[in-house]
Amino acid sequence: MKFAVIGGTGLIGSQVVKSLNAAGHEAVPHSQSTGVDVISGKGLDEAVAGADVLVNLTNSPTFDEDSPAFFRTSMDNLLAAGRKGGVRHFVILSIVGVDKVPELDYYKAKALQEDILAAGPIPYSIVRATQFMEFMDATMSWTTDGDTVRLPPTPIQPIAAKDVADAVAEVAAGAPLGGVRNIGGPEVFTLDELGRITLSHKPDGRTVVTDPTAGMFAAVKGDVLTDKNAHLAPTRYADWLS
Repeated sequence: MKFAVIGGTGLIGSQVVKSLNAAGHEAVPHSQSTGVDVISGKGLDEAVAGADVLVNLTNSPTFDEDSPAFFRTSMDNLLAAGRKGGVRHFVILSIVGVDKVPELDYYKAKALQEDILAAGPIPYSIVRATQFMEFMDATMSWTTDGDTVRLPPTPIQPIAAKDVADAVAEVAAGAPLGGVRNIGGPEVFTLDELGRITLSHKPDGRTVVTDPTAGMFAAVKGDVLTDKNAHLAPTRYADWLS
């Protein structure tokens, strides 16, 4: 099959392309660096033409109140290009629990993206992943003050980016789900606990302090960012760290 992977040069997209091509498919990466712009629509028709499957891995440049506009415009443009190009399957990557955290603008925006896809004219699949292991350093940097990192005790289920890419590639190569597949890491931690584990492996002089009000994830209530019934990925956090 032929795949057009929009956002195909990023962390997940580049690995999805590699996985699909290794399986004998033809997966072509597209991004701003290759002349494709999902907001202006530049290059989209050409990128999507003749593809059996469209995989959209683009992301909003901000996590704030501007993010819904990004997803609405990009999805409208991609759906139009996909329909024109004869795409038979449209896949996006979303977030476990995305519809259960209305306090976060970015999560509301991703839920909007899902709704637009589901209401569109192309058979679809949504892969919802838990938090990426690769984002832990950035998450800690948001709430670092001097040598103190403040993190809330929010339960999360970290998953390696490679495992996410493998799952996206598997879903994209299959029949449209017409719904959602949840994927997650094999272990659940609280975010503050995960911070301590990270710094014990890579000490840099900082100490984690538990603060239920710190950072973006403080708005998350309960364990909605985890799913023990999800398709569990193989990579454990300690193995990823090493």
